[in-house]
Amino acid sequence: MSRKYFGTDGVRGRVGQMPITPDFVMRLGYAAGKVLVAQDGLPTSERPAVLIGKDTRLSGYMLEAALEAGFSAAGVDVCLVGPLPTPAVAYLTRALRLQAGIVISASHNPYFDNGIKFFSAQGTKLPDGVERAIEAGVDHPIECVPSADLGRARRIDDARGRYIEFCKSTFPNDLDLRGLKIVVDCAHGAAYHVAPDVFHELGAEVVAIGAQPNGLNINDGVGATAPGALCDAVLAHSADLGIALDGDGDRVQMVDGEGNLYDGDQLLYAIVRGRARHGKVAGVVGTLMSNLALEHALAKLDIPFARAAVGDRYVVEKLFENRWLFGGENSGHILALDRHTTGDGIIAALQVLAALRESGGDLKGLLNSLKLYPQKLINVTITKGFPWQEHPDIQAARKAVETELAGRGRILLRASGTEPLLRVMVEGEDGAEVGTLAEKLAEAVRKAVQ
Repeated sequence: MSRKYFGTDGVRGRVGQMPITPDFVMRLGYAAGKVLVAQDGLPTSERPAVLIGKDTRLSGYMLEAALEAGFSAAGVDVCLVGPLPTPAVAYLTRALRLQAGIVISASHNPYFDNGIKFFSAQGTKLPDGVERAIEAGVDHPIECVPSADLGRARRIDDARGRYIEFCKSTFPNDLDLRGLKIVVDCAHGAAYHVAPDVFHELGAEVVAIGAQPNGLNINDGVGATAPGALCDAVLAHSADLGIALDGDGDRVQMVDGEGNLYDGDQLLYAIVRGRARHGKVAGVVGTLMSNLALEHALAKLDIPFARAAVGDRYVVEKLFENRWLFGGENSGHILALDRHTTGDGIIAALQVLAALRESGGDLKGLLNSLKLYPQKLINVTITKGFPWQEHPDIQAARKAVETELAGRGRILLRASGTEPLLRVMVEGEDGAEVGTLAEKLAEAVRKAVQ
């Protein structure tokens, strides 16, 4: 059974349109409450409870109230933490021994979108089967528990401080960031009142940008999806490096003192190379979008590499399957399972900084052995359910491009799990050829969609 509402990262869409409406979100909260806490191991004297966090979108207030009502109707207590990064919700859910964590966020999307994503009691994304069970209950009517059994709500006032200390604990005790000037771009998102403090308390001089959210400016020209602002700020402030997070703080991009940008593949390699100094790294998981150069560079270090489907949830599943610790996406979702259960932009940046401190060098020097192959990604708008995989014109164009590449690169066509887009990616040794072929393939998709 395919998922009806859940994509690769929860339920997401335009605010005010299905499924991001108050009534649907209330039913989603009720259904999730029934599924997530229906477990025999919970003592009858203990009330089930979940934690709800959000990013800085104005619509978060409305959706928070709807979720709270749904969980209360199911007899589930709610702990509210306000704006906090997605990985903070995962951590606090686990630390407080709650039944689930819920984040109200559309991550890197504009303010007019929003979404709901869930974490298990262990701080991991929910398996597909659990999401399907929640979906199955969404269309059922809400049967409110008796008044005496309704869920209560309370606010956790020290949630921000708890998470800051957790992030700092992932950085080696014998290292600090003194002497470094770091620009931190918070994307006007959930990390605006967390990330600058983490790096400052570890000793860095911090220049914060994208840290004035107004409910409408999240990801607007700043953050990991618009890193030009960070590059400019690093140069303007003569900083040693820069760190850009996205709206919910689970992905990261970094910039060196010369203004050079480094993506998730490069930062993952920096972390793994640093860890390899302390012992054997069992293996690394990337995705179908990971640059081929990363795979080749890891092979030179004698480190196995495996590809998962796009989405950090699938990277985690592959890591668990292989019993490995490190993985990520080139978009900046990076996992270090010896530090956290989920992708965390702040913690990933700290692991890169630890590798830099131990090597005594800079990002450029640490990554000099990884030269990414040119990669061109074009997003083409499609209608939901468009059968691109069976469309003869698209497949013919694909075969033609593969013939022109002649084994010197690769092609990937992938439907987005969060937006009505088909992602067209071509990768190869020659940048000009890659760009030309990607445009050729994308144009074939556009014509087929018309």
